[in-house]
Amino acid sequence: MEHGDVIIRFEQVSFRYSNKKIILDEANFSIRENEKITIMGQNGAGKSTVFKLITGALAPDEGSVHLKNSATIGMALQVMPREYLSLTVKEFFEKVFIGKQYDLDRHITKVLAVVHLSIPSDRTIEWLSGGQQARLLLAQALIQNPDILLLDEPTNNLDAQGIDHLTQFLIAYEKTAIVISHDANFLNSFTQGVLHLDIFNHQTHKFVGDYFDVVEEISAQIDREQRKNAQLRKNLIDRKEKVNFFSHKGGKMRKLASKLREEIQDSENAMVNVQQEDKTIRPFIIPAQETSNPLVRIKSISVLKNEMPVDKEVDIVLRRKECLHIIGPNGIGKTTLLETLAGQKTAGFTIAEDVRTGYYRQDFSGLQFDKTPYEALKKAQIQGGEKEIYSAAAHFLLNAELLHHPIGSLSEGQKGLLCYARFLLQQPGLLILDEPTNHINFRHLPIIAESLNNFEGAIIVVSHDQEFVSQLEIDQTLDLESLR
Repeated sequence: MEHGDVIIRFEQVSFRYSNKKIILDEANFSIRENEKITIMGQNGAGKSTVFKLITGALAPDEGSVHLKNSATIGMALQVMPREYLSLTVKEFFEKVFIGKQYDLDRHITKVLAVVHLSIPSDRTIEWLSGGQQARLLLAQALIQNPDILLLDEPTNNLDAQGIDHLTQFLIAYEKTAIVISHDANFLNSFTQGVLHLDIFNHQTHKFVGDYFDVVEEISAQIDREQRKNAQLRKNLIDRKEKVNFFSHKGGKMRKLASKLREEIQDSENAMVNVQQEDKTIRPFIIPAQETSNPLVRIKSISVLKNEMPVDKEVDIVLRRKECLHIIGPNGIGKTTLLETLAGQKTAGFTIAEDVRTGYYRQDFSGLQFDKTPYEALKKAQIQGGEKEIYSAAAHFLLNAELLHHPIGSLSEGQKGLLCYARFLLQQPGLLILDEPTNHINFRHLPIIAESLNNFEGAIIVVSHDQEFVSQLEIDQTLDLESLR
């Protein structure tokens, strides 16, 4: 598909938040009609901020953002806003239109079919699964038939079928699409170019090519820049040594020293600002609470069949150093099952007495967004003091400044890393993980998988990220679909 005119242009755009943290510094780039672009960058680099600048939700401090005349924008958020949870599906779609929209029911039916979602329009959103909510967010963006489609982590909570369907849709989409995602394989299937945000120097660079090619190109560029600087540093040291020697001599030697100083200045000016790769978290150990065996017994569970709960008998025993993987399509009740288990709200589950449970919720509803990360970590801490809190946070790239801003101001990826930092201080005996790769930079995932494999307690995990799951040492699998 040929690309058309420029539809988005950032011209010398600089932006910083009220806490003075610089996000963009004189960003210059353009995106054309029909392009499929990925935004790449470390958690907190400003990927979601770029979306807000495009939509006008934020205004640049300097420079300007230009959109082609009359270009319309549809944006699928990465998380369902909490204030929308009480709405019905129909009310949710009505939010995107100004004034009364005629024939809305027909449009809703049509767009839900596009995202493979079958739900009544009077269903309340809070009763939908995470995967169903993800499809609904996409459908709300599509129903506007936008010229520019912005997708923020669209694969979060989607099952394999949903991801495959979204991939095919994007390949066939005849308008501009800009996507943020941690799923490298998904991105590589349709990406035609990458906008890379450098969290270290706040610069933006646009690359042409598929995702894996661009990642390799960035790595090669970093290597070239580092080798160039290494040679320049070597020359600088050599010249500075000669300057020190010749400057104490007289006549021609002193003139030579003056010339060498000029060459040193030229070499320092030639040093390039090396683009840095995304930081990756270091390997870590989640301390496990000493517990007796078995930790968990599951005798019965409830699954959804034709949208009605059906109780099924099972016989699952989970011991220390064992991992249970729960699978099933969107809407079958996986998240509800984990919530019930974590709360021990049914006689069908038994968790050993006094076991501490570390719970990674896919929507981060376990975090108090008006509190600070420091307060969240202190509340979870079993032993130690302030030093251990700062150490755990730093391990997950949460610096001292971020620790004292509201959790709600963090990026979704940083909220996810905060959850892992809590585990280090909580020292749980049981981990319950509901889509624990959501929003997490793909570079971190192998390290997280290794840590979970080394965890001495028990783990129950729900994840649609097949690459991540393949790295886990799974002892038991519970397929809810087989129970319906």
